[in-house]
Amino acid sequence: MGLRKHIPNTVTCLNLISGAVAVIMAFQDRLDAALGFIILAAAFDFLDGLTARALNAYSEIGKELDSLSDTVSFGLAPSLILYNYLDGFTTGVHPYVCYFPLILAAFTAVRLAKFNIDTRQSENFLGLPVPASGLCAASLAAFAGHYEHIANTFLANNLTIPIVTIILSALMVSEIPMFSMKLKSMKWKDNAGRFTFLCITIPAAAALLILKIHWTGIVFFIFAFYIIWNASAALFRKLSDK
Repeated sequence: MGLRKHIPNTVTCLNLISGAVAVIMAFQDRLDAALGFIILAAAFDFLDGLTARALNAYSEIGKELDSLSDTVSFGLAPSLILYNYLDGFTTGVHPYVCYFPLILAAFTAVRLAKFNIDTRQSENFLGLPVPASGLCAASLAAFAGHYEHIANTFLANNLTIPIVTIILSALMVSEIPMFSMKLKSMKWKDNAGRFTFLCITIPAAAALLILKIHWTGIVFFIFAFYIIWNASAALFRKLSDK
C-alpha cells in the first residue's frame, strides 16, 4: 500500500492541528476564528473517512488517531471557547462557573470511547455525534459575541451555559438515534429523513443570511436544529410505539 495508507491519517492530523489552532484563537478572544477552525476540523474529519474508503486504506491506528483528534477539536476546543467566553463577563458569572464547560471535553472522550466499541453505529449514530456537539457549543459563544443584548440577557448568568453543557454532554452518551450524512444512494426512500432535514435547513439558513444574521448564528441554528430534529423524531417514535 506504501504511501497511500498514510494519506487518511495525514488528513486526520490536519483535523487535530485545526482543533489546536482553535484553542489558541479562543485564548486570543478571537471566537469567530476559533469557530472557523473547528468547522475546518469537521471538514477534515469528514474527509479522512472519505479518503480511507476511496483508497481502501483502513487501519486500527487510524481509528484511534481519529478519536484522539476529535477529542481535541470537538471536545477540548469548544469547552475552552465557552470557558473563555464566560471568563469575559465582569459581572453576573461566578469565576468557578467558567470551568463548568470543561465537562464537555470529558464527555466527548467518553462518547468517542463508547463509539469505538459500539458496532451498532456503522451507518447512523446512537447519541449526539461529537462534531455536532462541538460546533453547537462553539457557535453559541461566537454568535452571542456579536449580540451584546442577547449575551447580557440570556448568557451572563450562572445557569444558561452550564445547562447547555449538561444537555450536550447527556446527549452525547445517550441512546437517542441520530442520522449521519453518509449517503449510500441518492434515492429519496433511502434518505427521506436526511433530505427532509436539508430541504428545511438550507432555505432557513438562506433566509437568516438574507436577514443579515451573523454567520456564526447560522452555524448555531443548523446544529441546534439537528439536535432538536433528532430528539423530536425519537420522542415521536417512542410515543407511536406505545
